[in-house]
Amino acid sequence: MILDGKCPTGPIEKSWDKHRFDMKLVNPSNKRKFKVLVVGTGLAGGAAAASLGELGYNVEAFCYQDSPRRAHSIAAQGGINAAKNYPNDGDSVWRLFYDTVKGGDFRAREADVYRLAQVSNNIIDQCVAQGVPFARDYAGYLDNRSFGGAQVSRTFYARGQTGQQLLLGAYSALCRQIRAGSVKMFARREMLDLVVVDGEAKGITCRNLVTGEIESYWGDAVILATGGYVNVFYLSTNAMGCSVTAAWKAARKGAFFANPCYTQIHPTCIPQHGEHQSKLTLMSESLRNDGRCWVPKKKEDTGKPPGEIPEEARDYYLERKYPSFGNLAPRDIASRAAKEQCDDDRGVGPGGRGVYLDFADSIERVGEDTIRARYGNLFQMYEKITDEDAYKRPMRIYPAPHYAMGGLWVDYNCMSNVPGLFVLGEANFSVHGANRLGASALMQGLADGYFVIPYTIADYLARITPGKVTTDHPEFKKSVEDVEAQSNKLLSINGTKTPAELHRQLGRVMWENVGMARSKESLNKALQEIPKIRDEFWNNVKVTGENGDFNQQLENAGRLADFLEFAEILTKDALHREESCGGHFRVEHQTEDGEAMRDDENFAYAAAWEFKGVGKEPELHKEPLKFENVKLAVRSYK
Repeated sequence: MILDGKCPTGPIEKSWDKHRFDMKLVNPSNKRKFKVLVVGTGLAGGAAAASLGELGYNVEAFCYQDSPRRAHSIAAQGGINAAKNYPNDGDSVWRLFYDTVKGGDFRAREADVYRLAQVSNNIIDQCVAQGVPFARDYAGYLDNRSFGGAQVSRTFYARGQTGQQLLLGAYSALCRQIRAGSVKMFARREMLDLVVVDGEAKGITCRNLVTGEIESYWGDAVILATGGYVNVFYLSTNAMGCSVTAAWKAARKGAFFANPCYTQIHPTCIPQHGEHQSKLTLMSESLRNDGRCWVPKKKEDTGKPPGEIPEEARDYYLERKYPSFGNLAPRDIASRAAKEQCDDDRGVGPGGRGVYLDFADSIERVGEDTIRARYGNLFQMYEKITDEDAYKRPMRIYPAPHYAMGGLWVDYNCMSNVPGLFVLGEANFSVHGANRLGASALMQGLADGYFVIPYTIADYLARITPGKVTTDHPEFKKSVEDVEAQSNKLLSINGTKTPAELHRQLGRVMWENVGMARSKESLNKALQEIPKIRDEFWNNVKVTGENGDFNQQLENAGRLADFLEFAEILTKDALHREESCGGHFRVEHQTEDGEAMRDDENFAYAAAWEFKGVGKEPELHKEPLKFENVKLAVRSYK
């Protein structure tokens, strides 16, 4: 099937405005008749629920945490992009659009990316009005800093806590609607199934994580804003509760999963320190504004304290390889460059899996107090984890799985191929292409929630009858039975391995074979190993506790069951895509100097996979990508 993204035609600068005018509206009195379910209450979901509640819709919002404030959006550190051009350094909506299309290695829709750049300025205004404490300069104006993949300073920030502060802004807007009665909040619920009636999304089945009860909820439309899937690698910068479950349940009900192989490896994370570590810790990319990445030039110097290695014996490899962008090269490029140094036996720290991020020059130039004001909480976090003072000794960093550019396929209206199912933020595939530039995830989440979905969902709702399907429909009963059957099956296996042991096993296979560097050989090896782990899981997992009760072992087992199915489709997508682009690097497709080699003739499309069942080949659907405003070119940062 050739997919239609339903992008508007005509001049791209006017496309979103024209599209908004052409869409149907729901009048204020009719909005009260519709009910919308929002799953996930991070930046995208929280913003969407608050905005739709403000407009007058009845909204029911769900999160598996005990409060929307604990959504993983809180962990974002460095900043959020917008094209306001406050530093007067040449930025514009068009340049942000261009940088984002290029940063995604020409694998994103132009129309979606331009809309993102266009509404970016509104996001900052919205957040300032909410009281988000962005950093300000001496005169009191909003401050900006640089991020990878751009030669202008367009990133607004709140020290190293930008995600937390933005989430508190969205949360305050959400709480206002909860108080007003337009939004009902259901915390500690995990979506375990999507209810589809006559081909349309009409509800969800949840597990109450406190009581263990299985609950049904109906809605005229369902919005998924449930984040990414990189915990398929087990160790990642994501919270341990982040999973693919909600998106994968939708995929099992017919929603196409697009570009799952596009996973971002973040170059600036604290290296793994033990075999039984449960997660990795992010150090913001913003640190590369003032920190310089280096390793010893000689292998024999790797064991020496960094202070004993003279300047002439250091290899500032990013500055050497990418002089135009230096330490602010995009994440995928900086990650591969770090791995390259470590593979050359010049890595530092335990196991040689680390490079230095050194602030000595910046501290000498602007003073320790200035660096402390910019990044103090990040330095404090680093010291708590490593017991090292980064003001006195360079940080040790290494790449780690961080963000999913792939996700459920959506059209320009953020609706999946299942009518009535809308997908926002990291859970969809739309704007990042093969690679996400830093500080653009927060931008996408808030753009989708505040400024896109309020328009596009109205166009769908205006065409349907409200309240046509409720929980009385047989499909809801069937969904509950299916969810309970899986839970009972997991509890009855009574094997010898915990979900954590098997997840760690899956993660090792995925990282070693489907991680930063992929090959036909490694991907085929993963496709042999994943079914073996899945078979062991369904025959030998040990899930303690009971079904109708608080049971985190059962939660973890259910999420792992979904990862074990999803991992296969991710790997098949990576095997299918015979090119290197952005976060997808096939070792067979690289230039002589180790850079990614795209194949625009054969792969300039979004690959949307239709799940056909375990053990069956998924069906590939393609959406051709057209580049009429930013011409296809070699993505170079040299």
